Amino acid sequence: MQNWIGISLGDVTGVSPEVALKAVAAESQSDDTKYLLIGDEKVARQLNAANGLNRPLENFSGYAAAGKLFIANPLSEALPERLPAGSPLAARAAVAALRDGAQRCLRGELAALVTAPVNKESIIRAGHKFVGQTEFLSELAGTRRTAMMLLGTDEHGRWLRVALATIHIALKSVAEKLTAEKIMLAIELAAQSCRDLGLPRARIAVCGLNPHAGEGGEFGDEEITTIGPVVQLMQKRGFNVAGPLSGDTVFHYALRGDFDAVVAMYHDQGLAPLKAVAFDTGVNWTLGLPFIRTSPDHGTAYDIAGKGIANPSSMIAAIRLAKQLARNRQ
Repeated sequence: MQNWIGISLGDVTGVSPEVALKAVAAESQSDDTKYLLIGDEKVARQLNAANGLNRPLENFSGYAAAGKLFIANPLSEALPERLPAGSPLAARAAVAALRDGAQRCLRGELAALVTAPVNKESIIRAGHKFVGQTEFLSELAGTRRTAMMLLGTDEHGRWLRVALATIHIALKSVAEKLTAEKIMLAIELAAQSCRDLGLPRARIAVCGLNPHAGEGGEFGDEEITTIGPVVQLMQKRGFNVAGPLSGDTVFHYALRGDFDAVVAMYHDQGLAPLKAVAFDTGVNWTLGLPFIRTSPDHGTAYDIAGKGIANPSSMIAAIRLAKQLARNRQ
């Protein structure tokens, strides 16, 4: 369904459904997109009223239904009211919504899935094996050839796009887990992301792992033994790629437009500069899935849940990116 966007409501004890409702209210009048909220109906209706949004919210009956904003609960029962932060019931509901949205995408019913934040610790405590939404969706889709990209603009409209070679692992494990195959995949998917976005080129910068990209082996040899040879191989394969470059300067050059995307070696190497320049507009995009999946680049923010003050900017950006990618695929 080319004009249907699914939005999983995430952890209802955090700000996830609030930012989802606010974002949809802001976006739903801009085009003919239909939105399917996936999660607890009572929570969605209460937030719709409590935040003064008052958008027409209809129970989902089928993709041919008239209207623009719908709600579908993958669970048979509504959640109890006033659940504590990180409740196991809320965590299980978040996983159910995530799974339902992904399955609808895999069946071709939705053009894209935008996922509101979940809390990993709560999901694990609720009895699920869970590393992150990216890994969960990759397993559901039956693929391991995925990578996380974070992208956003600064106050001047300059883009920073960062793909990660490794993601949710301990820093002490990065050198051991960093393989040529993972770097090659991140470069390949970063280049494809530029094409998916309709950019005129796909100029990719690859970070070194060590300070100053190793200083010729003085601070580690991963640049010499692994990263450098991968970059040379990908250049021979026709990719417009440079590196390994020092992680303390490459993001400056990317932000000014010298590069279209950066491949970082580990989570915080890429996300720290991204969040420094695009904290409120950053979007998480899972590259390599057989469907479009985006997400706001923030967490559940339990401390401000229920106060009506959550900023929906990142969620709006995630929805807009999902719609842009869906249009480009058409």
